Amino acid sequence: MDSFVAVLQWTALVVAILIALSSLDDLFVDAVFWAMKLKRRIFGQSRPGAVAAELLVDKPEQPIAIMLPAWKEFDVIASMVESAVNTLAYRNYMIFIGTYANDAETIAEAEKVTRRYKQVRHVRVPHDGPTCKADCLNHIVSDILQVEEELGVPFAGLVLHDSEDVLHPLELHLFNYLLPAKDMIQLPVVSLEQRYRDLVAGTYMDEFAEWHAKDLVVRQRLAKTVPSAGVGTCFSRRAIKALMEDGDAFNTDTLTEDYDIGNRLAERDMGTIIALYPVEFRTRRGAFFGMGPERMVTFSMPLCVREHFPNTFKTSYRQKARWILGIALQGWSQLGWSGSAIANYFLFRDRKALLTPTLAILAYALVVIYLGLNIWSKSSGGDFIPLFSGHWIEFVVLWFNLFALIARILQRLFFVERIYGWGHAFMSVPRIFVLSLINFAASMRAMRIFIGSKFSGKSIAWDKTMHRFPTDEWLGTEKRRIGEILLSWEVVTPPAIEKALVDQKLNGGMLGDLLVCHGAIDEQTLVEAVATQANLPTATISLEMVRENLDLLDEEVMSRLHVLPFGRGQNGDVMLAVSRPLPPSEKEWMRTRLGRPFRQYIVPDSQITRFLGALVKQPHWDIPVFTLPRLHELLIEQKILKRRELRRALEGYDVARHGSIGNYLVANRTISQQTFDEMSALRHKLVEAKREEARKELVDA
Repeated sequence: MDSFVAVLQWTALVVAILIALSSLDDLFVDAVFWAMKLKRRIFGQSRPGAVAAELLVDKPEQPIAIMLPAWKEFDVIASMVESAVNTLAYRNYMIFIGTYANDAETIAEAEKVTRRYKQVRHVRVPHDGPTCKADCLNHIVSDILQVEEELGVPFAGLVLHDSEDVLHPLELHLFNYLLPAKDMIQLPVVSLEQRYRDLVAGTYMDEFAEWHAKDLVVRQRLAKTVPSAGVGTCFSRRAIKALMEDGDAFNTDTLTEDYDIGNRLAERDMGTIIALYPVEFRTRRGAFFGMGPERMVTFSMPLCVREHFPNTFKTSYRQKARWILGIALQGWSQLGWSGSAIANYFLFRDRKALLTPTLAILAYALVVIYLGLNIWSKSSGGDFIPLFSGHWIEFVVLWFNLFALIARILQRLFFVERIYGWGHAFMSVPRIFVLSLINFAASMRAMRIFIGSKFSGKSIAWDKTMHRFPTDEWLGTEKRRIGEILLSWEVVTPPAIEKALVDQKLNGGMLGDLLVCHGAIDEQTLVEAVATQANLPTATISLEMVRENLDLLDEEVMSRLHVLPFGRGQNGDVMLAVSRPLPPSEKEWMRTRLGRPFRQYIVPDSQITRFLGALVKQPHWDIPVFTLPRLHELLIEQKILKRRELRRALEGYDVARHGSIGNYLVANRTISQQTFDEMSALRHKLVEAKREEARKELVDA
């Protein structure tokens, strides 16, 4: 027992000293930052980036290209582009969306927004993906150069974004103002506000609030350079040209091409900055810890890129493992060390992420073991077992670590409160523990993958993070009106809108419906506009799809709410066809009625009316809806398919994209058209038999 305690004490001492050394490094950065703020306060200097908005807007607009590499982004890419086009106050820009040959769903979405917006261009990567983000970006850069030759005008800057980014209206104006004086401009990245119970996603709020407001500022001041964050980064045309001297602009041998490119530009002594331009943001926020009604709040912070980050432990540590792989391991292997002492200092700070998470977990484990030993010792009548021997050096180290911990917590409170308020500031304290667990799991995964790749000789695959684009509820913005959306798409003219508004004032009705009646737009355009306004998907449905799901809703509900059930999602949620989003009260009622979640899909109003006419019988018949086998269930009952075969055939099936199951099985040659027709006829006979039986019961009654 004594030897175990001795080992425990020596381990505790080593861990405490290593934590102290890491804390000393962090406190140095803290001291530099607060000294910079104090200096500005004493000498009355303005905040960095404090330039009048008029100066940004008045500068002539240079051509700017926005690069959007996309792999499996079909569910967010259209929303992101829609938001960007409608948000940016800049006009002289183009958006380049890069997709892979084997990503048909994202290709379809990219083609849709390309047709809708003249400033969007679709770049097709000629081979299958996913390779790596850098590979997709290099093909986008090649296409940008081709467009430059066609137009005869070079782009002043190339901006890197992801498909979940929320842009600020003045973003491109700020880049335009700083170009060509700066070669790489990095905007701060900020997490959109999460719920208090979202502990994992909340850690990103905490980290980025402090990292991009303090650490990168100090790095720029001391090292005269900053790394790219992978989003919200603008490269000057001169920087891209210099990077292409060695081949491709982006390094395909690393998972963090953004970090790599920042260091490559620093080696060429090109000017890189983090741009802190203060602006006002407006968002919807709940009361303290959610107690009380929500309200719209306005606050000031630097112009930034906002986005959602992962909210599960697994997705978070896998994402951070990719960051550690690219920055600490691949960066160390490929970049080595610099000839500058201060540059090496910040490289060391990047690479210590391999060790510090393990130290934190060891510290937690030592505390648990120490408490457990003393509980056991006291319960068995033993003496108190100290974790440290009592040497004065140990006391100095422990008091220093306590001071560093308090300093870390206070600064975290300060930076989080500035953006998210006191509720999230206090929640950032328990989230420190959650962050430690995530970082530890990420560092272990990163080292395992890196070492495995060295032994196997295989390249490390791109472990992509699934993205989600925020709704208006998250952004705290008002929904745009249908007329504004249609005008921005350039599918109607202002006089047509004015004529419809006059008609609406005199006779009532929905503006979109009136535009269809006037022949200004077709019904499908209205469907897309309503879907864009409500941030809901569209769907192509058939009468057979609805018939197969009539057991979910009765005729009275379908007629009264003008909805149709047409399928079930992979998670069991009901898929409802609507021509307009259901109001909140009806959504809650529908959820209670169905007894399960549901999702709305926008379809043409005339189609819902036509289907209801075919499905809803006249009141005097009063025939109930029957629960009958659906077509794919008949295939199993008739022993045409085995259940396992059907399950395998439906692995890639999505009712919103592929339509009815029967048509999907015919399309992928699981069954023949003849079999499909036979099963449809059989089901029709069963329906008629049930109806005849119900008619006889009514007559007898």
